Amino acid sequence: MTDHPTATRRPVISVRVRLVVAIVISVALGLLAVGATVYLVERASTIDQIDQRLEDNLASARYLVSEGLDGRAWTSSEDALDAVVQRMSPDDNTGVVGVWDSEAQRVPGVPLDLDLVRDAPGFIDHVVALTDEAGAVIGATYAEEGVRWRYLAVPIEIPDSPAPASALFVMAFDIDAELAEINDARDAYLTVSAIVIVAVGVIAGIVAGRLLRPLRLMRTTAERVSAQSLGERLPVEGRDDVSQLAGTMNDMLDRLDTALDSQKQLLSDVRHELRTPLTIVRGHLELMDPTDPRDVRETQTLALDELDRMSELVKGLSEAAALHGPSPVHPVAVDVADLTAQIVRKAGAIVGSEVTAGPAAETVAVLDPARVTQAMLQLAQNGVTHGGGRLVIGSTLAEDRLEMWVRDAGPGVPPDARSTIFERFTRGPGAEAPGSGLGLNIVQMIAQAHGGEALVRDARQGPGSVFVLSLPAPGARPPASPPTGHGGVPPRPPLPGAGGGVPTAPTATATPSIRPSGERPWHPSS
Repeated sequence: MTDHPTATRRPVISVRVRLVVAIVISVALGLLAVGATVYLVERASTIDQIDQRLEDNLASARYLVSEGLDGRAWTSSEDALDAVVQRMSPDDNTGVVGVWDSEAQRVPGVPLDLDLVRDAPGFIDHVVALTDEAGAVIGATYAEEGVRWRYLAVPIEIPDSPAPASALFVMAFDIDAELAEINDARDAYLTVSAIVIVAVGVIAGIVAGRLLRPLRLMRTTAERVSAQSLGERLPVEGRDDVSQLAGTMNDMLDRLDTALDSQKQLLSDVRHELRTPLTIVRGHLELMDPTDPRDVRETQTLALDELDRMSELVKGLSEAAALHGPSPVHPVAVDVADLTAQIVRKAGAIVGSEVTAGPAAETVAVLDPARVTQAMLQLAQNGVTHGGGRLVIGSTLAEDRLEMWVRDAGPGVPPDARSTIFERFTRGPGAEAPGSGLGLNIVQMIAQAHGGEALVRDARQGPGSVFVLSLPAPGARPPASPPTGHGGVPPRPPLPGAGGGVPTAPTATATPSIRPSGERPWHPSS
């Protein structure tokens, strides 16, 4: 025996948590993207401003060196360097120094924010070495522990200067000090963003909880629902998608409840219907004298008859199950008059029937001709079994409804039985006649599959009932050509004196029925 490892159950993360996490992450990424973009743009702008101020100070220094002091030219590089350093007006966060012979010997006469010698001991050596190799340096960055400076270093040379040493003018801006205001704004933005993210998470959790409340109710309701308890329903609040889902869930529970009730009723009915023939067969088999040939034959005949009844019951249940399938009908455009004529001819083949054609609706309707024919022949069989066999079959169109009907000459259906006669295993007058009790129920299911209904009315003249298959026929129109019979054969013309009726082909046990001369055409409401 092989041991199968037990699958590790993954932790369940609720939709609410996932939704809140997704919202919080989205907001955080959005705030981060906006903040980072603004910060980088402002930082680059500040660096550009520092470089521009370095350029402006360099231009002032060059002007002073080239024009001299009070119009007098400089006589030495040392004098020019000293004048440039002393007359420079540094900005905030700035330091200036004059380097003579690689030593910082000149400083302005005003206090400076930066001491380029003490704050960064290696700065002067770095600048001297760099200018020896590259000459003037403008807009470079120097970083040492605790400092980051943006600086320029420009040699000052006076032609024919008596001093052989080199003169170097150096100015630097403190980058961190210049960016302090932006960094403070960045820190404030991050603090506010964190507060906003927390607030969004809390609000999203509350809102998501309220919006998803119907889903939680659905889950708990589904956990409580069982085959014995389908009475739970969800409260429908609001008009959003989740509320509509709750309504759809209630509709599904209604259908499940109805299906369960139908299943229970079917099992009860089948048990009741099968109990009688099984009891009869068992009782006769137990009492049968196997030594008496006559008793054996009679018991055999009775048992076969009861088995036929059970076979008919199973056949009816199969038909009912098919009508409960996903596609019980296949509607097509049908010439109703032609279909009515075909049904009249087919009904004439039922043993014991005397069928007369009534008026037929001259229209084209969308329906399943096979299923409608099945329902109408079942009504005809019902009329033969319970109504004596004299039938009138026709169709009429009124107010966008097509009515296919069968009139019999039986005792009629009591008013109190009309609401139940189409239910499963329900029998009306003449219940002692053979049958499974499913025929009229199948007729009702066929009508409902078309969006219609089956009903029964009293015949206004004479005895009998009118069984009607009432189907919706929106936009029904006259046929494009005169109605034809099955296979393109025109329907048979009325016999002389029939008053427009079309008699059917004779059956094996009865002669054709012909309406007496002078009888007016019959309508189901007449």
